[in-house]
Amino acid sequence: MTDSEAETERARSFGAVAEDYERFRPGYPDDLVALVSDVADGPVRRAIEIGAGTGKATRTFAAAGIEVVATDPDADMLGVLRRECAGLPVTTVRAALEELDPAVYEPFDLLYAAASWHWTAPATRWDLATALVRDGGAVAFFGGPFVLADDEVAVVEEEMIAAYAPAGRHIPPPSAVDAPMLFPGDEMLADGRLSDVRQREVPRRFTLARADYVRHLDTISAIRILPAADRSALFADLAAVLPEQVEVRADLMVHTARRAVGQR
Repeated sequence: MTDSEAETERARSFGAVAEDYERFRPGYPDDLVALVSDVADGPVRRAIEIGAGTGKATRTFAAAGIEVVATDPDADMLGVLRRECAGLPVTTVRAALEELDPAVYEPFDLLYAAASWHWTAPATRWDLATALVRDGGAVAFFGGPFVLADDEVAVVEEEMIAAYAPAGRHIPPPSAVDAPMLFPGDEMLADGRLSDVRQREVPRRFTLARADYVRHLDTISAIRILPAADRSALFADLAAVLPEQVEVRADLMVHTARRAVGQR
């Protein structure tokens, strides 16, 4: 299997656990909408979301009155999204970013992706993103890993995961050592079609029951693609060492920029 095929397998591994993804992954804070929308010149009335999943971010933006075109390549994830976003101004499109034709759409005021931009193809993602957004519109990308607050337990967890999944958890493409921003901010800074590139952090803390935390791990791509027997063994090992209540850091790293006027 090539690296590209492996990445595709991981990117398409979520549908089998769509209901768990919805239940055990956190949503997004309401104030994220203003943080993102204020970047744009003019009002944000229409947005397109890339890799919408079960609609965790979709409902936050749609509940603020923004019309959202929610795109995702997985039919099961979109099925949950449609149920959870019923009554909100949301339209769904089953497609990956690379399958979208910007000519079909009137340019959007905002393009955003929640914990999914790293799945897009590097060779085309910025051409497509900037083609989908109007001059002066905004692009925004946000997400971050769950990290156990107890450092000692976190080390044990990582060792156990590495024993079953040598590749570890999926992380975004690494930024250069001397990069001024983390991914995708480093790529945004290098694209002349984007201006006012910013990187901001939004702290988040959660307390989860041990069983719920383990179920959350089962929605992570690097673990989802393991053989079922290995996943079961890993979860049993973790359940034996994790406390009954798990304290988690889940800070959001938010990258935003404005679509430069006249730069096509």
